[in-house]
Amino acid sequence: MTGPTVKLVPTPSIADARAGIRHVFVRDLELLTSIGVHDHERKATQRVRINLDLAVFEGDRDLGDDLDNVVCYEQIASAVRDVCRKGHINLVETMAEEISSVCLVSSPKVRSVLVRVEKLDVFDDVSSVGVEIERFNPEV
Repeated sequence: MTGPTVKLVPTPSIADARAGIRHVFVRDLELLTSIGVHDHERKATQRVRINLDLAVFEGDRDLGDDLDNVVCYEQIASAVRDVCRKGHINLVETMAEEISSVCLVSSPKVRSVLVRVEKLDVFDDVSSVGVEIERFNPEV
């Protein structure tokens, strides 16, 4: 008998030296949040897993080893936590849209964001269900 199979999700190729794009990411952020359309989902929080991939314009400026010169993944993760704490959301699609919005407004350097939101405890025989979206900065 063999052990359980693990499905690997490939990391998207976002970094692009020719275009001056850096890949900033947040992996497997697990939070408890109020989400879902069913009555029982409104009565208890659920675990969600969130993954983010941001395409960030580097520019030609030296970073100077200064946090002010980059997109801070700590601030991004904190903004995502705030979305999940603000109150009940019916759909994972809505949550993904709200997360993409906070990522895109976090810095004018963010060109695009790929957001994956997974509900982890919906079905006993499924590891997760959810949605993945990609959004672009309309100002760029």
